[in-house]
Amino acid sequence: MHDPDPPFRPVRRRDGYLPLEDLGLVGDGTTAALVGLDGSIPWMCLPRFDSEPLFCGLLDHARGGHFTLVPEDLVEARQRYEPDTGVLTTELRSTTGLVRITDALPLRPGADLTDDLPAGRCQLVRSAVVLSGHVRLHVAVEPRGGGTAQALFSGLELRPSRRPDLRLHLRSNRPLTGLRTTHDLSQGEHLDLLLSWGRFHRHHRYEADAMLADTADAWRRWMKHFAYSGPQEALVRRAAITLKLCDDWANGALVAAPTSSLPAPIGGTRNWDYRYAWIRDAAYAVFALRRIGFTGEADAFLGWVLDAVEQSRSPRIMYTLDGGLVPDEIEDSELEGYRRSAPVRWGNGAADQRQHDVYGEILDCADQWLRTDQWLNKGRQVQPALWAGLAGLADTAEQAWRQPDQGIWEVRNEGRAFTYSAGMCQVALDRAATIGERLGLPGRTTVWRASADRLRRVILEESWDEDARTLSAHLGGGGVLDASLLALPMRQVVPADHPRMVATTTAVAERLSAGDGLLYRYLHQESPDGIPGDEGAFVLCSFWLADNLTAQGRIDEAEELYTSLCARANPLGLLPEQIDPASGEFMGNFPQAFSHIGIIASGVNLARARAGALATAGALT
Repeated sequence: MHDPDPPFRPVRRRDGYLPLEDLGLVGDGTTAALVGLDGSIPWMCLPRFDSEPLFCGLLDHARGGHFTLVPEDLVEARQRYEPDTGVLTTELRSTTGLVRITDALPLRPGADLTDDLPAGRCQLVRSAVVLSGHVRLHVAVEPRGGGTAQALFSGLELRPSRRPDLRLHLRSNRPLTGLRTTHDLSQGEHLDLLLSWGRFHRHHRYEADAMLADTADAWRRWMKHFAYSGPQEALVRRAAITLKLCDDWANGALVAAPTSSLPAPIGGTRNWDYRYAWIRDAAYAVFALRRIGFTGEADAFLGWVLDAVEQSRSPRIMYTLDGGLVPDEIEDSELEGYRRSAPVRWGNGAADQRQHDVYGEILDCADQWLRTDQWLNKGRQVQPALWAGLAGLADTAEQAWRQPDQGIWEVRNEGRAFTYSAGMCQVALDRAATIGERLGLPGRTTVWRASADRLRRVILEESWDEDARTLSAHLGGGGVLDASLLALPMRQVVPADHPRMVATTTAVAERLSAGDGLLYRYLHQESPDGIPGDEGAFVLCSFWLADNLTAQGRIDEAEELYTSLCARANPLGLLPEQIDPASGEFMGNFPQAFSHIGIIASGVNLARARAGALATAGALT
């Protein structure tokens, strides 16, 4: 559970690995690092989110590499963020004293995080201070594959064996004799470490306290735009910062997660690289961030989507952060995987899949981009080439919805005609018609409108299974369930209070239940996906259930579910992709942007529903 002042707890390891619950995230809008409760950094990719990891102990604790500061005879620890920032502190208690480590990827002094510009300094700062007693603090810098260090200027030049392209420099306020050092510190004494890459100023004096203060100030200035008053406000605030940490600030893209190959479940093979930008993730992020005051980020995501689609010959479901092609998926046999869950994968083979929902995601993004009240004042014009491309997507969606695809969950078999995919084709037609009608643009507006209305009726009729009393995962009925059906009302395909959607909500809640408010995406015995093994409960699906309950007027039930889901966040307020229903352990890539989008969107929906209910009650008294 999110706790801004958590208690100390013992450091646990399973199979040599920290639980995902015991990791925190820091970042600078270009890359990110995970910081463990034990003072380690077992994951950091340089220079970008999707670069090869410099520290990869998360995927092989013995050979992956890490950057660790840990006191001798560690007993217990706790982590917390500086309020409203991406600055993380880890307090570690040994048998002789207490030390606090503050970690950040520092930002430039005066940085404005609403700008579409890089704000990072290509540095990692780790600042330790002894709060009481005395500690023997061990420092280890071990890149994956090893490396060498030599004295250079005011510190050490590091040469990672696997990364000759990286120019690394490590500086400290205390002598460094190599990649492993030990420092005896007493109360009030500091050890400051600064790791730099790219172009760095090795002769310039640095002050860790000033760098951390500048970074915290930049985060707090950004958070002044936060506008939300509703349930779980503290966690919603943290979710906004987490999404910002998953955002590529210069490009406007959003990584699905800053990690790769974290398994779902442990020991399984469902290990994927999520360090890329999915069109649908950006679309959902826009919904969430715009509602809590971050219109700049929402606009940046929308612009990135349109730029990426314009630059590619045909729409793809995911891109690299700069809008390029995602690398081919390969397996890395040198790493054992998190808790020995091989294989480790780089790149993502789903990038070449057919997923018809992409047409609706793109056109919905375009509609939102053009819908803002000031769009004309911002110089936004629908250039003929852009409109021709968008119109072409609507024409494609008009024919594609009956064809099999791999769907939102990216099954790795021949696919089916998924109801959700058909729903998003309906969104494509509806939004194209809406844009054309509103702006008086040339095109098949009347035809698109009629096709959208007809496709909505087809979905309600052809996917409905009277015996099972539910919409089905596939057109043609059959009663097989898929939690993505819960997203249809959010995309305005089917009203949440439509009798068939109400019945579907009940069916999903009952038949896909993993217990205690958790939901499976689908049941593998009913919906084979071409991948061996089962998986955990998918966190976002439960937030979708809460949204449907809210829209159906079942506000108390929705808030109870929402509260239980929020309670599953770790003390830092972070959530994974999936949760093990039996143990409550985190599974899958972490932290997962989708899950934090759910925290925000469901909170906003509940707050609005509560406000509407109070207004109605007031009008009746």
